[in-house]
Amino acid sequence: MSEPDDAPDLSRKASTEDDRTVIASTARAGLNAQPQASGAAGSAGSYSANAGANTLPPGTRLGEFEIVELIGEGGFGIVYLAYDTSLGRHVALKEYMPSALAARVGSTEVQVKSERHEVTFRAGLKSFINEARILAQFDHHSLVKVYRFWEANGTAYMVMPYYKGVTLKDALKAMSAPPDERWLRTLLAPLLDALAVLHAANCYHRDIAPDNIILLEGTGRPVLLDFGAARRVIGDMTQALTVILKPGYAPIEQYAEVPSLKQGAWSDQYALGALVYFAIVGKTPPPSVGRMVSDSYQPLAGLVAGRYTDRFVRAIDHALAVMPADRPQTAKQFAEELGLPSETAARHGGPPHEGTPVAPGDRSGAASAKRRLLGGAAVALACAAGAGAWWLHSQKPARTPHSIETGKAIGASNGRAAPATIEASSNLVIAPPASAAQAVPQAASAMPPTEPPVLAFTAPGELARIAALADPGIEVKVEVPVPRAVVNRDKLRFSIVSNRAGYLYVFAVDPANAYLQLFPNGLDQDNRIAPGKRIVLPRSSWPMLAGEPLGENHFLAMVSLTPRDFSALGLSHDSVFASLPPAAQEAAAARRTASSSPFAGTAQCTDAASACSQQYGATTFKIEVVRSSK
Repeated sequence: MSEPDDAPDLSRKASTEDDRTVIASTARAGLNAQPQASGAAGSAGSYSANAGANTLPPGTRLGEFEIVELIGEGGFGIVYLAYDTSLGRHVALKEYMPSALAARVGSTEVQVKSERHEVTFRAGLKSFINEARILAQFDHHSLVKVYRFWEANGTAYMVMPYYKGVTLKDALKAMSAPPDERWLRTLLAPLLDALAVLHAANCYHRDIAPDNIILLEGTGRPVLLDFGAARRVIGDMTQALTVILKPGYAPIEQYAEVPSLKQGAWSDQYALGALVYFAIVGKTPPPSVGRMVSDSYQPLAGLVAGRYTDRFVRAIDHALAVMPADRPQTAKQFAEELGLPSETAARHGGPPHEGTPVAPGDRSGAASAKRRLLGGAAVALACAAGAGAWWLHSQKPARTPHSIETGKAIGASNGRAAPATIEASSNLVIAPPASAAQAVPQAASAMPPTEPPVLAFTAPGELARIAALADPGIEVKVEVPVPRAVVNRDKLRFSIVSNRAGYLYVFAVDPANAYLQLFPNGLDQDNRIAPGKRIVLPRSSWPMLAGEPLGENHFLAMVSLTPRDFSALGLSHDSVFASLPPAAQEAAAARRTASSSPFAGTAQCTDAASACSQQYGATTFKIEVVRSSK
């Protein structure tokens, strides 16, 4: 990366049962190895020792996606690591494949085994597609994101980020003691925030459990995984209740159709309470169906008195009430009882429909299965938006410039480099899950709990952490037309747009770890940005030619509602771009906390201002500087 022209040179198988999204566990042998190159041949035997007859071999092309390797295979779906040849990134590609109902015929085609399975297979297929369509509508940092989905080859596919980390189940198993309250509160806040988003759209997860939450590598941020729509519909139609429910986590209203026991937000809160109970006690609460006959539940308020605050454990006990009406009715209420801040819950605190919110897909009588098959509207993930028609995307998306949305750092791919972790923004940091044993901080047995640990400092990592701490309501999008720039030939160029008016700041860290403030700079101080108005940088008054050192340049684009002061960082202004010497970086790193970064600066307001907003939105992106092959 160089300064402006004429300026001085700056030279699963983590969760293979059912159809859950299988994640790349950092502890899984071989997964961190470099994937095979495009077009690499490989037999099923060399592909994976766990690959079954239905798995697709490496090199298989599905539209613009190329299979790299198997991640995991379950009873209802197969998940692959795939390479997106259009956007140049690695993704997780999930294929609908209920092995009991269908089999692979030919290279990619899926065929139902028997005519008697046709109706069940089609119902599961529709639910798979509907789940993908619904998830694609959400964009929350703790909800699994669906980039694309389509139907082909007799089946359907969905494409998601390639998440790296460990499941909460494995993380808890690796802990030497139960997590303390601070750790649990840090875990619960983003999950409740995500549930508030779902519930506001009249959607319910209905499958919350430790094996369905991943703690992302690098940040420890929890992400709520699959809703398991196809698994639920097929299990429901075949009366396989064990496929649908998890005893201990499933509330009573999920066991049977009782008019007075409707499913709703309170159903997810029961499961979330059971998750916390399991984390603290080491076992789940008694199954809710048994509690209806004889309730042997032992309240946390009595079991762990003195180890956690009375307010916290009583809130969990409240969420675990057997009867739905006796639990917190909204995400906002549950968050308030726990003493958690939840901006999304505050915005979406009420149930979508007051009175008797009902999850579409609830069964309503002996003839319900027939009505589902004829009407075709039943899905396990139920949303008001999903009750009408749904689209099957079979065409390829248009090839667009490399695009980065708020908090999604998508690195440019150099050939077939090892897959990059694709993450969304978060308001909270938990802990780095470099391995299962390190995924969570060791719990303290006494209160008050200690401050959660902050990740070891790296300059590029801190840019990502600033984006993770940003307000998700301030959306910052960046477009990079050329994510790989040839040294001494290509000029760097990117554009930024924000949904809010504010002040734009751009920082960069080059491969030599030089930390720079690119904008505003000594030549360009006008950093105001209007909502929806695109700013293209670098401007013509300070063009930047790609320069050495070679490698990835990491960028942070930040839009603050008020001007920000970065003087406390100790920036040096002896060039067009302010720089942060290594000693100043270390000094600032020592002042970081789990919820703040001195590298983000501080908001500066006039004395006359009635309120000084500290809010900002941010996203990270990369531009790789390479040498010409000519």
